[in-house]
Amino acid sequence: MPPYAAAAVITVLVGWVADRTQQRGLCNIFISIFGIIGFSMLLGSSDPHVQYAGTFLGAIGIYPCVSNTISWISNNAEGVYKRGVTIGFVIGWGNLNGVVSSNIYRGKDKPRFFLGHGIVLAYLTLFLLGGSIATRFLLARENKKRRSGARDIWIEGKSEQDIAEMGDRRPDFLYTL
Repeated sequence: MPPYAAAAVITVLVGWVADRTQQRGLCNIFISIFGIIGFSMLLGSSDPHVQYAGTFLGAIGIYPCVSNTISWISNNAEGVYKRGVTIGFVIGWGNLNGVVSSNIYRGKDKPRFFLGHGIVLAYLTLFLLGGSIATRFLLARENKKRRSGARDIWIEGKSEQDIAEMGDRRPDFLYTL
């Protein structure tokens, strides 16, 4: 219970920081490092104290990223249908992780659960950390192009109504980083 309570507190803190700074990607990048360290501790040590600390860091590194990622996606998809479908995909993908977890944390692997912890560590490193870095970089690059006017050609010859219907494809829409 204490690791989850700590993760709940950090989740609220990360949400507050991300809302104030509009730097959801940096929040994901920073906080995911705690999860990577935590799962590395779970894999690398048989000392119960180290593993308990790793459990704290693992929870702290995962749970805040869930709500932060959903908010990040929501901030960057304009239009009710597009936002709804996008959030549905993200939440659906997250729910698939529960299915995967039930198959990678096998009873025969206890008490160390090398397979389960290893797969979660790989997922955290590749998709949460790597995906957040790539997404933030690509969104920043796109925002730079939009600020410089490189995307203004997208609205040439369009009416105000047509431009309004472009949603996040409007050249003046800037992505939350």
